[in-house]
Amino acid sequence: MQARPGYLLLEDGRRFDGRYVGPEAETAGEAVFTTVMTGYHEVLTDPSFASQIVVMTAPMQGVYGIRDPDVQSRRPWVAGFVVRHLSSDIGSGPADATLPEYLALHGIPTLIDADTRALTRHIRDAGAMRAVLAHEGIPTRQAAERLAAEPEMSGRDLATAVSTPEPYELAPPAETAVHGLVLCLDYGVKTRSLDLFLREGYRVRVVPCDTEPADLLSARPDGVFLSNGPGDPEAVPGAVERIRALSDAGIPLFGICLGHQLIARAFGARNYKLPYGHRGGNHPVLNYGTGAVEITSQNHGFAVEEEDGRIKDGDGLEVTHRNLNDGTVEGLVHRERRVFAVQYHPESAPGPHDSRYLFNRFVETMRETATSATR
Repeated sequence: MQARPGYLLLEDGRRFDGRYVGPEAETAGEAVFTTVMTGYHEVLTDPSFASQIVVMTAPMQGVYGIRDPDVQSRRPWVAGFVVRHLSSDIGSGPADATLPEYLALHGIPTLIDADTRALTRHIRDAGAMRAVLAHEGIPTRQAAERLAAEPEMSGRDLATAVSTPEPYELAPPAETAVHGLVLCLDYGVKTRSLDLFLREGYRVRVVPCDTEPADLLSARPDGVFLSNGPGDPEAVPGAVERIRALSDAGIPLFGICLGHQLIARAFGARNYKLPYGHRGGNHPVLNYGTGAVEITSQNHGFAVEEEDGRIKDGDGLEVTHRNLNDGTVEGLVHRERRVFAVQYHPESAPGPHDSRYLFNRFVETMRETATSATR
């Protein structure tokens, strides 16, 4: 992998230099940072990072290589990757490839030896913004023109772009199968979430996020999982109608990340863009039900609006979890329906496992609903 001088140009004119590897053409996206200490393979393949140039705050990346079981979707989704030090040496194995080999294989634009601390501080102070990654052969003026043509994240539907183009089904091991069905509305689902349902013995059918409500209902699922995903939740077409149709039919719903925001929309609430978002594996969240503080994995740039400690205009919704860093809503439940959601990533890929219990809670809800229906 041959690196050459390159730079990251931000929307506000700030430039950060380093060594560039990647395509000849410049690449644009929204510059964001994540504070995860490990899990770079999961980050690269997390659809929630679609159209974003991801700055890794941990200074060294690649020390344990690339391992195929860590992949979280069908391909990498990041628009670009910015690191302080990129290691081609693998300190612990086994590994299927080095990180530089993986980045080169997929043509991911990468800026190495960048001052990621200064860049992170700038994004934290000025907010996430559009940016361009380029090598020194591309004039700043040309990069600025490409940057100006990049759509802003607000108002942008990216979930439809990353969703599976065709339905597919996964089966649990025969010895654990309980013959139930979880339907996953795919807004950018990660493999780990699906694995957790399979471990509980459920079949999982993953469907495009624009599937018609009648087709969703005809599957007769035990429950519907609304996945994580990228982009502006206010821009996802048809989401409100689908979620309301499923809930009106009495089907249990569990949403995470973008799914959380869409559930809020379905019951009248709205979302707004955070200054620089929550991305990392160390975000403290207060669980109102238990009083416990959960350390969570997060990756989102929008949040649910509230007023006087309550979800604004959210019909029947109550706050269940709250971010202890900035006080934003991190979880909700419907008072009368089998509907709940959290803003963060309880599947923890990467990140802590404090919130895995939420998948168990959904399984219990589905089983209780099935039992009630047979009485």
